[in-house]
Order: sequence, then C-alpha cells, then structure tokens
Amino acid sequence: MQETFDAPDPRRFEVSRATLWFDRLMGWLIRCGGIAVILAVFGILYFVAKEVVPLFRGATVAEAGSAQLPPDAKVLGVDEWGTTAFSYHGGSTVHFTEIATGVRHEHSLAGFEDAEVTACSFDPVRARVAVGTANGRVGSFVVRFERKADDSGGFEVVPRVESEPWFRLEHGSGSVTAVSDGDSGATRLVAVKRGEGASANVAILRLSMKRGLVGKGKLTLLGEHDVTPLLGSEARLLRASQNGMAALIACADGGVRYLLADAGGVSLRQTFEPFADSVPLSMDFLFGGVSAILTGPGGIQEQWSLFRGSEDAERLFGRTKSFPALGDAVPVFASSQRNRTFLTSDDDGGVALRHSTSGDTRWEGEVGIDPALAVMDAKGEHFLVADARGGLRRFHVHDPHPEAGWRAFFGKVWYEGGSGPVWQWQSTGGSDDFEPKFSMMPLIFGSLKGTAYAMLFSVPVALLAAVFSAAFLPQEFKRVIKPLMEIMASLPSVVLGFLAGLWLAPILETRVPSVLAILVLLPLTALAAGFLWCRLPIRVRNRIAPGSEWWLVLPVLALAGWTGWIAGPLVESWCFTCTDPATGGTIADFRLWWPQATGTAFEQRNSLVLGFMMGFAVIPVIFTIAEDALSNVPRPLTSAAAALGASRWHVVRTILLPVASAGIFSALMIGFGRAVGETMIMVMATGNTPITEWNLFNGMRTLSANIAVELPEASVGSTHYRALFLGAVVLFAMTFVMNTAAELLRQRLRERNRIV
Repeated sequence: MQETFDAPDPRRFEVSRATLWFDRLMGWLIRCGGIAVILAVFGILYFVAKEVVPLFRGATVAEAGSAQLPPDAKVLGVDEWGTTAFSYHGGSTVHFTEIATGVRHEHSLAGFEDAEVTACSFDPVRARVAVGTANGRVGSFVVRFERKADDSGGFEVVPRVESEPWFRLEHGSGSVTAVSDGDSGATRLVAVKRGEGASANVAILRLSMKRGLVGKGKLTLLGEHDVTPLLGSEARLLRASQNGMAALIACADGGVRYLLADAGGVSLRQTFEPFADSVPLSMDFLFGGVSAILTGPGGIQEQWSLFRGSEDAERLFGRTKSFPALGDAVPVFASSQRNRTFLTSDDDGGVALRHSTSGDTRWEGEVGIDPALAVMDAKGEHFLVADARGGLRRFHVHDPHPEAGWRAFFGKVWYEGGSGPVWQWQSTGGSDDFEPKFSMMPLIFGSLKGTAYAMLFSVPVALLAAVFSAAFLPQEFKRVIKPLMEIMASLPSVVLGFLAGLWLAPILETRVPSVLAILVLLPLTALAAGFLWCRLPIRVRNRIAPGSEWWLVLPVLALAGWTGWIAGPLVESWCFTCTDPATGGTIADFRLWWPQATGTAFEQRNSLVLGFMMGFAVIPVIFTIAEDALSNVPRPLTSAAAALGASRWHVVRTILLPVASAGIFSALMIGFGRAVGETMIMVMATGNTPITEWNLFNGMRTLSANIAVELPEASVGSTHYRALFLGAVVLFAMTFVMNTAAELLRQRLRERNRIV
C-alpha cells in the first residue's frame, strides 16, 4: 500500500511583516549608528585640530591708524590700550596725541623750565623718562594714564605727568651725554655718562623709594659711584636693567662691561666681547632684565643672557641665541611688556617681530615710513613706529602664541637662567617675567620610560603565566586561576595608584637591596628546582600528576623570596656602604649610596614603584589574550607532537608559541597601549616630574598624566591649553604608529605560521 503525504503549506515559509519591518529598522539603526560613530570621530579630530593648528601660525599685523607728532622726538610712549601716544622732545613739555582723532594735548613738566636736556631714555615698563642736562643734573618724570567713562557711554584716556626730584652729579664735570634708568619698584639704578672722548666719565646712581605709612613716599639718593676706572675705555652705550641692580656699558674697545650694584657699592663682574673688537650698534634689555639683545656691524643680532656655568658659579652673561642679520643701519628696538617678544628694524625700513625664547621671527614687513622710534603697548596688542619728521603709524598685532612653534615643542631651547639648551616642560611660574616652557620631549620620554619599566615587569610574568596555564596547568585549576587573573583587570587604576604612592613606595624606599636579592634568587631557584626535578628518577616523577609540579615548586620559591627579603639588610651592609653626609662616617644605606655612586637622584616615588604597580595592572590584559591564543591552538597539532615523542616543553617551543605568535604579539601591543595611556598610577606613583633620565630611582611625567593634571587649570584658548591638546595629538600619533606597525608585523607572523 503506497503512503501519500500532503504538500507543505506555503505559508509556513513566509516571514511576518512585523519581522521584516523590524529587520529593516534595525538595519537602518546600525547604519545610522556607524555613520554617527564616524562623524563623532571626525568631530573629535576637527575639535582637536582647531585647538592645535593655531600654535603653529605666525603673527598677523594690520595697520590701525596714523597721526602726526612734533618732529625730532627723542622718546615715544603709548598707553596700555594703544590709543594715546606721547612724545618727548627734550624741553619742558610732553605731547600727547590721540591716534584715532589726531587731537594733540600738551602737559608742562614742573621743574623742567630752565633745564637744557642733553640726553634721555625711556623705561616702558614704569613709563618713566630719565633725562640728563647740560649742567650735570639727572632727573625723571613718570607718565600715567587713567581710563574713565565719558558721557557717551564710551571711554576716554586721561593722562597725567608726575615729575620726580633732580639729582646733581658730584663726580666729574660737563653735560650729560647719555643716561639709562632701571627700576625694580623699590630701588633704581641710573647709569650716567658726562662728556665725550677720553675726558668722559661714567657714574652709577643708586636711588630708593622710601615709603611711609601714609603718602606717596620720597625718592632718595643712596649713593653715587664713579665707575670710569672700571671701564678702561670710553663708554659708548649705557643700559640699566629692569631689576634696578645691573648695568651694561659698551665701550670703544668693543668690550661690554657688566656692573652689579648692591649694598657694598658697584663692582665690575664681567667683560665680554660680543662682536670681536666692534662696538655694538644697539644694546637693549628684554622684559625681565635677564637678557639683552645686542646688534653688531652687518646687522648681526644676538641674545646674551645671565646664567650659571656650573652650580656654584656666578651668574654671568653668555651668548644664548642668534637671529637673522638686519643690515648696517642702527635698528630701532621695542620690547614687549608681557613676554619675550621684541620689535626691531632693518636697513631697508622694514620691521620684524621676533621672540627670544623660541628664536623665531613671528612677522616681518613694511610699515610705510622710515622708523626712528618704536614702542609696544603694555598689552602687547599694538606697536607704534614714528619717523624723524613726526609721522606716526599704529599697527594691531594678533599673536596669541608667540612662545609656540616646532622648535619650542620638539627642539632644545636655551631658556633664561639655564646653562644650555634643554628639553623642558614648565607651564607656569611665580612671576610675570617667567618664560613658559612647553617642550613635548620630556613628556614623550616619560611616557616611553614608564611604559618600558611597566612592560619589563609585566611581560615575563604574564607570558610565562599564560604558557603555564595553557600548556601545563590541569583543567580543574585553570578554571579557577584564569578568572582570578581576569578579576585583576577590574581593579580601578586610582586604587592601584593610591596603593603605589602611600603603601608600596615607603616600603620599597628602605628595602631596595631586598628587592634586588629577590629578583636574583627567584629565577636562580626556579632554574635549580627544574634542573633537580629533571634529574630525579622517572619512577619518582611519575608519582606526581603532569601539571601538578607547581605544588612542589611553590614552597621552594616562597622560601627563596622570604630569604631574599630577610637577606636584604645583609646585602646592603656588604655592597652599598657610603659616606654619611651628616656625620662623615661610613653607613650602609642604599638611598645615600645610589646618588654618591651614580650622580643621579633617589626619590621615594620612582620607576621601580611604577614598574611593579603598573605591571600589576597590565598583567591581566596580556595574560588573558595570550592565554586564549595559546589555548586556541588546535589540539591535533599538540597531540601529534606528543605522540612523536616531544616533551611538553618541546611542544610549547615548537608548536604552541609559533602558531600563537600573532595572538601573543597582539597581547603585547594591547598591554603596551594600556600602559602608555595610564594616568592615575603614573601621577600617584612617580612624583609627576618632567625629566629625561632613565634612572630607575626617579620619576617621570607622561603625556596622559600631564593632560589630566594641568588641563583643569589651563585657561581656555591659551598657549598652555592648546599645548595640552598637542600632547594628546602626540600621544595619539605614538599609539597609532605603534599599533599600525604592530598590526603589520602581526599579519606577517600570522601568514608565516598559518596552519593551512
């Protein structure tokens, strides 16, 4: 009897409309999510680029008005807003000119009516004009500006002039031919030259402003010092420093004398020749009074700064930077009052803005007149140039990041006070004349150093643990050990950093010899135990189940670790004796021995502490991925090798490691990424000091830690703020290059060791 079957209902193969609509919806959601991720990545890149790109732009300068001054001005100044210029021509009148309207005002100087002014100089920081007269007197006046609201809702600048006392010179005779004034706010130093030729003499006046409980205070003369015998040649240029304590005097023999005034008088501290027997054409101090810009014949322009050649040496002037030549004409000079930017001119009538820290020319161009005088306002937003006929031009300057640039970020820079060019990061200081230091190199070095020490500790432990777990450990123990290792990855890094800084660092500070003894004893003990185990009779070794040998080795290793810890003080007394700085006797102390033996520092929070704690954080990542790669090697391969007589170690060396090499390499790269991007452990375990030393017993500062520490306090849009974003770009570039190279190598290993 033939059995018949009913045809299947076609509707059983139909998909409901709800399922189809849901499938389409999810497909579109996935597409939209992918597009959103791509847009978010590009948005992040755009935001970062928007913050970083301005760091590498130069200054922009635009003309912002012109006016007419009386001709032949000797001094040119401006208010801090760049709206009102004043000029002094050597008489008893100061001329004020509103640049926008051209309106001119005159202010008379009290006490200057009968003065025949023969020399004058201008201090833009204090807005003080110092003058010398034909009858050997020295005086000064200060120009002040006040901004007041007017009736129309705007502001007007109201100037006033304050005359200061006159002082008559006692040494020598004749009219004053040169004068320079430096003021620190409490003391002043005035360098004065009287007469010309061989009969000229130079005196240093030391003034002090004594302030009472009430009132303005009184300017008094502390002393007059004839320094002509100290020079040995006719003085040509005189410049007093901003701190009111030092003076530079360029003489006819080409030498520049550095004189320092203190309570004991005035002394000659140094003589140097910047241009080989040629007298400098110009010599001017930069803001801060530590560096001077000297221009020599042919327009050679150099920066000379005070620094110490050695730790105990006196601060003397030395050449620190050179700038492009300007030409043979005597350049005009104007220094910024906010940073190390200065304005100078060439012999073709052009001007240039230069920055002394980076050594870069920020802008150069024509100003339409032949500059005879120049000045920059206190905000650094405008500079004014005037010619001999009284033509005045004002220019607006937009240069928010003058201390930035490729050289500042990645090259060695000779900072003021330093003994040579260095890589240094120091974003803030305690005074307005501080030079920001934004070198990325100490941070890059710190990132690589911290990562190297962390990987040095974690890689051997993690890889050997992964090999043992995959090839030797019995399955019942592996089910327990592997989850425990993975739980280590869940520990917050801030907790590990807290433990490193407050628990581990104080312990390791006094037990470094114990750690060294343990690092030596543990590997030697493990090798000795393995050697002895292999020499035991086979019938004895067969009594222990394969993979359970660690029960016998673990107590031996624990005993070796305990022995090394206890033997540390004994090792210290044998090998690490040094001289006690307090008593002069011999003492066994590794903390004192290390600096005396190596010349490097020993700090409590150092790379050793970081290596242990960061390694503890990286071990789970490397172990998990490497163990999975080793465990996924096909069993037929290992079983076939064992059947052919290979030992377990031969199987690991010839089968497991080559086949799983791509996965192991991926584990190392992921561990590297985990270490290089770590923040809290780096901050709390290393002292966060930006230095470039491989010394195991000092710290470092990494790019990630620097961003975490300083970004909350950085002013938005400032050079410091943008430099932190540049650090993020550098960190991204480092990891991108490393990961790209690692992926290429991983693919090569995978192709080389593929099974089929």
